[in-house]
Amino acid sequence: MNIPCNAPWNGNDTTVTGVRLSLALEGGLDLPGSARIAVFAPAPDSDLSPLDTGLCHVITGDKPARDHFAGLGYACNTAPEGSYGAALVCLPRAKTLARALIAEAADVTDGPVIVDGLKTDGIESALKACRARAPCHGPVNKAHGKLFWMDPAPPLDDWRAGPPQDIGDGFVTAPGVFSADGIDPASRALADNLPETLGAHVIDLGAGWGYLSARALERDTIRQIDLIEADHAALDCARLNIRDGRARLFWEDALRWRPEHPADTVLMNPPFHTGRNADPALGRAFIAAAAQMLKPSGQLWMVANRHLPYERTLADHFAEHAEAPGGDTRFKLLHARRPLRKPR
Repeated sequence: MNIPCNAPWNGNDTTVTGVRLSLALEGGLDLPGSARIAVFAPAPDSDLSPLDTGLCHVITGDKPARDHFAGLGYACNTAPEGSYGAALVCLPRAKTLARALIAEAADVTDGPVIVDGLKTDGIESALKACRARAPCHGPVNKAHGKLFWMDPAPPLDDWRAGPPQDIGDGFVTAPGVFSADGIDPASRALADNLPETLGAHVIDLGAGWGYLSARALERDTIRQIDLIEADHAALDCARLNIRDGRARLFWEDALRWRPEHPADTVLMNPPFHTGRNADPALGRAFIAAAAQMLKPSGQLWMVANRHLPYERTLADHFAEHAEAPGGDTRFKLLHARRPLRKPR
């Protein structure tokens, strides 16, 4: 069965999840009336309105998404709790993580396992792989995406997430985290070119699985380093990668968190994508947030892709800024000092 939709769509590709859900519910998807529904990895702008808020349990390791859905009244956690009558998997781009989430949904669900995603996120590949394991119903096609479901879903033992993977140099990572296959070359360049003196209190903003912090902690002069990371899985890896009592780990949105006391230095390799789309505004927001975390004499060290126009933002938020040695044609190292309390 294929459930088409020929009506035009004027919204964005993420919120259309709700439209695909509604079409599926009209076209044969049967949800248990009073049982809980597990919703795995929805983006903050995912539309779950066709589902009963009181029955949904949002399962996400993304702090902004968790905060968003908790604010709407959804029960939220980083892992499933008990069994569910149905599950919805909002497909992430990382193939290994996507399969692990589908397998986890199958493990905890007595009813249908629904999978929704965009073509750019690999939904066609996911549908093909699931069809090889069990009958798949639907799909609902809408706005460059698909929704399908398995009822019931088979055990998918070989898709389950394994333990953190060793990538060498004493570090482990997990599927779906930034730079899961190895040390990011830009982060390595920044770490290799940091000055010996960073001050007693350092913040690693968007710390990922902890590489920059681990390298910064080679300095005995650091008394405290705060790792701020919104991805719960990445932070779990950081706990394994950094066995140093000077490190404090925070599962927080880097744009909203603030330290108890201003820091001497902020380090960062800020993200520049929101979902699938390049979004330099996110990096600019990181710079603005960093300026609010520093002492009047504090400094920012960051790395960015060379084409990203961050210099104007640095000038707006810091009295001094310059490109530092150590970059190449792909990325640049940037150093800024003396944050401005009133941006220009």
